[in-house]
Amino acid sequence: MGRIESSQHKVLARALILTGTLCFTMPMTATAADHSSPAALSDVVAGQAPQLAAVDSNTAAMTLFTSTIGPSIGLKDTSGILSAKGLSAKAKSDLGLAELSQSAHELVAALAAWRLAESIYHAESPTQTVAAASPAQRDWLSATTRLTALADFFRLADAGPPSETSSANSQIQRPELLVAAHRLTTDAQRQALAAWSSLHEWKDRVRQARGLARLCGTWQWIIHNHHNHQEQKMTIAFPPAGQTPPNVSIPAEAIVLGDSIYLRWEERGYVQEDSLLFVTEGHKRDEPDQPMKLEGSFANNTGGWGPINAKRIAKCQP
Repeated sequence: MGRIESSQHKVLARALILTGTLCFTMPMTATAADHSSPAALSDVVAGQAPQLAAVDSNTAAMTLFTSTIGPSIGLKDTSGILSAKGLSAKAKSDLGLAELSQSAHELVAALAAWRLAESIYHAESPTQTVAAASPAQRDWLSATTRLTALADFFRLADAGPPSETSSANSQIQRPELLVAAHRLTTDAQRQALAAWSSLHEWKDRVRQARGLARLCGTWQWIIHNHHNHQEQKMTIAFPPAGQTPPNVSIPAEAIVLGDSIYLRWEERGYVQEDSLLFVTEGHKRDEPDQPMKLEGSFANNTGGWGPINAKRIAKCQP
């Protein structure tokens, strides 16, 4: 295995993976392509300000996300699966709904904190701003978000005016409070973007997890190298996701979408890339009594290239 001589194989391999993505269907009603963009988050803060001001629990946050916020920022499929009823425990686990719910909570909390920070510029006094955040919302924001600027913002907003003779306008213009509001806004925007990205990439994570589960197991590989006209037979084990036994070589990168597989192996300066497809006899898909097979090709940085044929000889062992 080693470094590839040109980028053509990698381009073709990735193209195959992307093409295979089109053949994968999620267990939900297909919808038109969403024109999703995180740029719409600022519109949500402005347009949903009263609703965000009222959120003080994960339940309220989820209701607002699934009914309004999610669909408005291109996350209609995510909103739909989070509001689905009657899913089994296994289905929820396979779809990663616990992680998905947490991201939705964090998104709404970040948007609520964002609204709160920006409201300091429109309030007649800091006290008015703090009053807009109920004790329940403040507790929920502190527990749900990872906003380092939140505590400092509340501390400064809770503080009284610099002097009894200060006007309401001078209270608003306190530099330290304005700086804290700016920091909170920036912090909240960053968390909102991270949560949006996690929600937006949810289906890709599910596809990848399902693909890696299919690949898990012990395989017998037969590789024919056209460069030196040699054939090599080897046994390769793919452990369950998240488990890497000692002394077991695993790919530096593995992408499995549908039936398409891209593997990149790296070791001591050698690089090999494999472009493969799952195949089954008789057009059966992952039948328990049918051995899973792989077919494809490889190329490496020593000039080697050729076909790969593999058969799974042992099932996945947790």
